[in-house]
Amino acid sequence: MKQSPKPERPETFVEGIIEGVDVRPLVVRADKRGWLAELYRGDELPAEQHPVMAYLSETLPGVARGPHEHHDQTDYFAFIGPGDFSLYLWDARAGSATRGNCMKLAVGESNPKSVVIPPGVVHAYRNIGKTPGRVFNAANRLYAGPGRREVVDEIRYEDSENHPYRME
Repeated sequence: MKQSPKPERPETFVEGIIEGVDVRPLVVRADKRGWLAELYRGDELPAEQHPVMAYLSETLPGVARGPHEHHDQTDYFAFIGPGDFSLYLWDARAGSATRGNCMKLAVGESNPKSVVIPPGVVHAYRNIGKTPGRVFNAANRLYAGPGRREVVDEIRYEDSENHPYRME
């Protein structure tokens, strides 16, 4: 699939919050049967962020996914386990009040979180555990559009060393 072109981005980033990124604790309710965690609620999200598809991925220990970004897609990640991850975010959006900021979060089994990542925020995560880790995502856009016939809304940086998005 053809991918979106790479826009011009800041060359350096500083640690700080990123406008539009919403990080919430995931509350795990356990009883004698097992456990339950609400991953998202439509009454807690703006309509433009409501998911239209969802997927579950597994990432092997030490492996990273990203960095990449989307022009139009909002990702709604839930890191609940198994596994722990380092999540990296970089605000590369023109006109954003927090452009040039980056965030690193510890998320997953030992710190369950949901994270809303708006378009233009570059993101990546690495499994920092010893076992395969799982991540849930409910995106507000269909991958490659209806019928998988559109350009993929994903700008990938992980295959190039010529980018400022460092996972350290």
